Amino acid sequence: LKLGPIFKNISTETGRFEFRQKIESLGFEGVLTIIGLIFVQIFLPILPGEPVELLSGMCFGPLGGLIVCYLGVFLSTFCIFFAVRKFGKEFIYSFISKEKIDKIENSEIWDNSKKIDIILFMAFFIPGTPKDIFVYIGGLLPINSIKFLFISTFARFPSIISSTIAGSNIVYGNWRAI
Repeated sequence: LKLGPIFKNISTETGRFEFRQKIESLGFEGVLTIIGLIFVQIFLPILPGEPVELLSGMCFGPLGGLIVCYLGVFLSTFCIFFAVRKFGKEFIYSFISKEKIDKIENSEIWDNSKKIDIILFMAFFIPGTPKDIFVYIGGLLPINSIKFLFISTFARFPSIISSTIAGSNIVYGNWRAI
């Protein structure tokens, strides 16, 4: 509810410049603000990631936005993945139904690490897919934590870079470049 007026203001050219100036004036705290928004967005997997990626592109440009998004994605994925590993299925039942978890665990994919890697990569790689739910499921999968963190962070490249490029263009009202 608090972010509603901010997003409404961002819909105007003046609002976009004011938002960008506000984040820039915060310095490192501005970076942490965007990383915090990414963390909340991934922690609550019903929220789409693209709006925060657009904001990151608006504030830091395509490359800077990509780096900020990667930091936010990595940190939030790390925290969620290891929370699921520590607290188990009970931790994720508020996000994913017990039936869905049971179905995933009883599938033939569960014991096939090559299939798990490919499915995870594709889920994170294809823009528009609901990726963040896989962060929770990843903590239950029989996969090496470093491999999972690498796949779940860097396979998002097409989605993040396209959003940060779009955000960088939106701030200047360059809608044709999108």
